[in-house]
Amino acid sequence: LFWLSLNVWLFWKTFLLYYQGLQYYYLHQMLGLGLCVSRASASVLNLNCCLVLLPMCRVLLAFLRGSQKVASRKTRRLLDKSKTFHVTCGVTICIFSALHVAAHLVNALNFSENYNEDFLSLNAANYRGEDPRKLLFATVPGLTGVIMVLVLFLMCTASTYAIRVSNYDIFWYTHNLFFVFYMLLMLHVSGGVLKYQTNLEEHPPGCFNPNKTLRENVTVPKAFEELFPDYTTEPFPEDLSVPEPFVQNNFMRICSEEPKFQSHFPETWFWISGPLCLYCVERLYRYIRSNKPVTITSVISHPSNVLEVRMIKDDFKARPGQYVILHCPRVSALESHPFTLTMCPTDTKATFGVHLKVVGDWTERFRDLLLLHSNQDTEILPIFQQRRYPKLYVDGPFGSPFEESLNYEVSLCVAGGIGVTPFASVLNTLLDGWKCYKLRRLYFIWVCRDIESFRWFADLLCTLHSKLWQENRPDYINIQLYLSQTDGIQKIIGEKYQALNSRLLIGRPRWKLLFDEIAKCNRRKTIGVFCCGPNKISKILHKLSNSSNSYGTRFEYNKESFS
Repeated sequence: LFWLSLNVWLFWKTFLLYYQGLQYYYLHQMLGLGLCVSRASASVLNLNCCLVLLPMCRVLLAFLRGSQKVASRKTRRLLDKSKTFHVTCGVTICIFSALHVAAHLVNALNFSENYNEDFLSLNAANYRGEDPRKLLFATVPGLTGVIMVLVLFLMCTASTYAIRVSNYDIFWYTHNLFFVFYMLLMLHVSGGVLKYQTNLEEHPPGCFNPNKTLRENVTVPKAFEELFPDYTTEPFPEDLSVPEPFVQNNFMRICSEEPKFQSHFPETWFWISGPLCLYCVERLYRYIRSNKPVTITSVISHPSNVLEVRMIKDDFKARPGQYVILHCPRVSALESHPFTLTMCPTDTKATFGVHLKVVGDWTERFRDLLLLHSNQDTEILPIFQQRRYPKLYVDGPFGSPFEESLNYEVSLCVAGGIGVTPFASVLNTLLDGWKCYKLRRLYFIWVCRDIESFRWFADLLCTLHSKLWQENRPDYINIQLYLSQTDGIQKIIGEKYQALNSRLLIGRPRWKLLFDEIAKCNRRKTIGVFCCGPNKISKILHKLSNSSNSYGTRFEYNKESFS
């Protein structure tokens, strides 16, 4: 709502500037409200085209989130809204682009019908009645505008949730047309179609020009005879009053020269040049940083079509909760995909890893390249055979909301299915040592459809549980596993994972009771709520986090979405 209000305020202020500004008097007479609407919407587009790139500067956001420059947790949480802000700016661009196009269609028609022979430099048309379509398709501003509309339409339609889920490739390729959009935008504003008057003192709008009157053989009104006796040629009819624009409060506005018009310097260049250069510099930095392929140390096939890849890269450092972007040229020359780190490098080990669920063409091709056979068994199966893995490039790491999970005294982590991956890196970090972090109690809730999915991190959970028991801190982590579907319950976790059997529940969590219990046990504390899973669970947790309770406990909601 704040961003919407800001854009509406900017639109209205710019509208009034062009509606009331004397420098636009003659242009307004020609174009009417189309001028005001087109310029007002353009100012909103400048602002949003400038800011829409900043949330995509991932290195900058990761630096700000992890540095001491942003000490406030509230400010760091605002950085987690970067994706939402990017989408908001994109939607705003679409809305005001439609308004901008409609206004310029009216302007093209008015330029043709209201051709002004007195001020030729003000006209965009070449003659009265010129086909408005020539202004749209035969001029640089018009043609670039039409192409930009087509590019924006492709980007918007391909960004919808249905297309992203059904065919991510379409979204990825069309979204990279943004560079074409910005190049066209810089050409679009260089046309200088709309002009303003530069000599307002010498030629106030609506003033009387005696030189022009004499040249056109028009008699001078009697009111001007005393001031300009040399210009009077014929008696002016006595019953004809002096026109109102020429006399105001006995003051006559006299022109000393013809009006002069000039195109605006393209303000859009000022708006987008900084963010565009920043984004290009970051992309260059990311390319240089990820130019060296990683060394794949092992590949593990987990149940339910999940693949674990462990790697080593020189000077690679990451914090728990961060993610990386993988690029495998043999799978796709252009495509790259983000994956959350499930294991971060430490001072004692340089290995880091990701878990990826095999869904879609990219992950299927990637799995087939990594595994000797694509039909591996569903049990955990390390690949010991000596073989040459394909080249894999890693870009990152980048920040995410889950970095804050260790900065609360109490955290509630809720995972749905493969959404457990960001919390796996947190659990691995706690396994190496938990005393150096602020976190003193962790509630870990994991909901899965089939029992085999829990085997992805069953060893990790059991090891951490045993370690905390040995350190006399069994209450440090509260593990609750929920099996939402009972099919295959006979394959329940065996003796090896006995510690997890008592924590395995059938059905779905009763979220309201869960929040009440946590609030009761942690009175007057601030609890960080972290969710990575389906939107349905996310909405429930968000609503419960914002609701009040009788224990003075405050829940702060953080979210990572599959979409």
